[in-house]
Amino acid sequence: MSVLTRDEAQTRARLLDVHHYAIDLDLTRGEETFDSRTVIRFTVRGEADATDTFVEVKPAELRTVTLDGHPLDPAALDDGRLPLTGLAPGEHELRVEAAMAYSRTGEGMHRFTDPADGETYLYTQLFLDDVQRVYAAFDQPDLKAVFDLAVTAPEGWTVLANGVTEHLGDGRWKAATTPPISTYLLAVAAGPYHSVRTDHRGLPFGIHCRRSLAAHLDADAEEILDITRACFDRYHEKFAEPYPFDSYDQAFVPEFNAGAMENPGLVTFRDDFVFRSAVTDTQRQVRAMVIAHEMAHMWFGDLVTLTWWDDIWLNESFAEYMGYQTTAEATRFTGTWTEFGLSRKSWGYDADQRPTTHPVAPDDVADSASALLNFDGISYAKGASALRQLVTWLGEKDFLAGINIHFERHRFGNATLADFVDSLAAATDRDVHAWADAWLRTTGVDTLTPRLTTGEHGTCALVAERTGSRPHRVRAGLYDHDPGGGLALREHLDLDVPQSEPHPIGKRPALVLLNDGDLTYAKVRFDPESGATVRAHLSGLPDPLTRAVAWNALRDAVRDGELAPTAYLDTARAHLPGETDLALVDGVLTFAATHVADRYLTPEERPAALATLTELCRDLIRRTEDGDHPGLRLIAVRHRIDTALHPDTIAAWLADGTVPGGPELDPELRWRVLTRLAVLGATDEDAIAAELARDPSATGQEGAARCRAALPDAEAKSRAWEAMFATDDLSNYLFTATAQGFWQPEQADLVAGYVPRFYAEAVAVAARRGPAIAEAAGRHAFPVHAVDAETLRLGHECLADADPTPALRRKLADQLDDLARALRVREAQTD
Repeated sequence: MSVLTRDEAQTRARLLDVHHYAIDLDLTRGEETFDSRTVIRFTVRGEADATDTFVEVKPAELRTVTLDGHPLDPAALDDGRLPLTGLAPGEHELRVEAAMAYSRTGEGMHRFTDPADGETYLYTQLFLDDVQRVYAAFDQPDLKAVFDLAVTAPEGWTVLANGVTEHLGDGRWKAATTPPISTYLLAVAAGPYHSVRTDHRGLPFGIHCRRSLAAHLDADAEEILDITRACFDRYHEKFAEPYPFDSYDQAFVPEFNAGAMENPGLVTFRDDFVFRSAVTDTQRQVRAMVIAHEMAHMWFGDLVTLTWWDDIWLNESFAEYMGYQTTAEATRFTGTWTEFGLSRKSWGYDADQRPTTHPVAPDDVADSASALLNFDGISYAKGASALRQLVTWLGEKDFLAGINIHFERHRFGNATLADFVDSLAAATDRDVHAWADAWLRTTGVDTLTPRLTTGEHGTCALVAERTGSRPHRVRAGLYDHDPGGGLALREHLDLDVPQSEPHPIGKRPALVLLNDGDLTYAKVRFDPESGATVRAHLSGLPDPLTRAVAWNALRDAVRDGELAPTAYLDTARAHLPGETDLALVDGVLTFAATHVADRYLTPEERPAALATLTELCRDLIRRTEDGDHPGLRLIAVRHRIDTALHPDTIAAWLADGTVPGGPELDPELRWRVLTRLAVLGATDEDAIAAELARDPSATGQEGAARCRAALPDAEAKSRAWEAMFATDDLSNYLFTATAQGFWQPEQADLVAGYVPRFYAEAVAVAARRGPAIAEAAGRHAFPVHAVDAETLRLGHECLADADPTPALRRKLADQLDDLARALRVREAQTD
């Protein structure tokens, strides 16, 4: 399928003004297709007698096309492009009628039938170029237009859209006219949705989900709406421009590929955020942050939209920063930056050290397929970290003043990086352009290392040595031992790196921690004495965010081959039993299990590592028997299940329906136990079928697929492999669940023959099924356990010779770099 190039987009933007779309969708035409009728009014600029351009559409059947009342030949459609030739200057009207295919992969118009009750739900996901799967469009972000939408839906359904919708009777719905928005931001959700509605500041607010999840949404409705209202009010304190749309709906939809999508007035979320089992406060915090993130997009992304996809960071970095900051300011979740440091920031660090790294603001995004690859830890986590550093350097007052200038200058229009930097520069005397060049146009991670020199009378001076090129404003924490065995903060030093001269600090502290507070984006190293202190006394650091910086430093040292993986496990074993921050416990245990035990240690070393983690989790479970820390206990139980070497204990939990002392096993924990029992060969198809009968929900279907793929049986593996790669029947979520169950380190010998098959078959399925399945195949179906030179060789051979799609190529390149890193970490332990 063709992709739009930047040059083509620029040419078309110079040629056309697009004024209005009238879209009419008929969702009553059966299970495979829906009808789409589009009328586009546009103007051709210039004085040329005749100009050529094209409109995009990807139909199942293109029925009729008329331009200014004259029919065009539908057979002229070529690779998703319909040529429009001989256009005279002035106004034109294009009419397109087509049948469009429903999607089962979360792209375009996704169709889902709920196994719990048989009800069907639809929603659109049109980013980045999936607009063309739903309606005909001049599909690029800088050709904004006003939209009118009408929908025919089955009786009893609700239709949601970007604006307030009205039911006209007989299944006909009409949405309020939008202000000018980009084509990819049009949104529709239709089905027998359960809704909770309210008003706030004169605007209708609503939250929506499948009927089978209604009780779970109702249980959390006040929390979700309270967070929504609090963030809405906080943004109106920050931004001079009022909320620019007529309503605010949040729809939790099934089989959604991303976390959420910022459609104006109708944000769509993955319905995993409607919690049907027990969750930790960190998971609630993440949901709150995503609500805040998507709401920030209403201004940055929807009101002001990128001109071309090279500035996607303008959307995502800003929303990521604002999401975390506003959640911390406006809700009860004040520790958001700790979770960011442990989970999101490491995502950025990892991405930025791979060969596929790119600047936060790349200038070489040649086409839409390339742009899709940049939705990664750099555009989100690194970009948000860069903005946090900018606020530290610039000051929040000037930063927000620049943002408001930007909104005023470009409201309902488009903007570039240059426009954004110019707006910031208008609010400050600082050289924002130089800062942007250093931070947004460069790649890689700087490293900061403390160097202490001793002078007369035993006093010391500190220099923060930098490997890299960016300027940093950082906080250095100086910590001394306290009488209780912990670490006490002596003082914080604010340093500008590179320093002009050493900074006197008095007597040598027990620990020097650079980037205390996590205000910049850089790897941190320790001087020898500080390294010994942090490994012996990490849990004695008084602040969770400080501990997060220390844990991240140890994580980076392991990944770089400078700290033995077993030393990381020993540090976790020593300090996690007393930890109280949920994000820290979960983040450290996850890295210890999925990276240290599963990849960085050899198969022979892995059982001992899992035994260490099992003992650690047992300590946490014993510590939380009083019931005062249910979130901590839940994390410990989850990881105890996942690291079980023997089935007896967790099988007893499943049989009893509870962990002794709690918690009771809800559906999430029951499927988690059953998956681990499947890996260990301690369950069978009958037990899986019985559990599915107990929980026939969509999540239950995914749990069963995961368990069946995890069974240590040749026939089970063959069936799972065929389902993923030989047929195209699996939805995006069922593909992912099957892939997650398939590869297990305990079953390396059983699945060894599938490792060389993976590459060719992943290339084929990605080509057939598109970017969403390509992403799932590269992320979840890759044999991550096979840390050996042959897997690496086969992967590089695939990249060189097999011509994988862009989405799969990026995922394979990243996976192979991670594999090579794992090999280097192992080799470092044998030197």
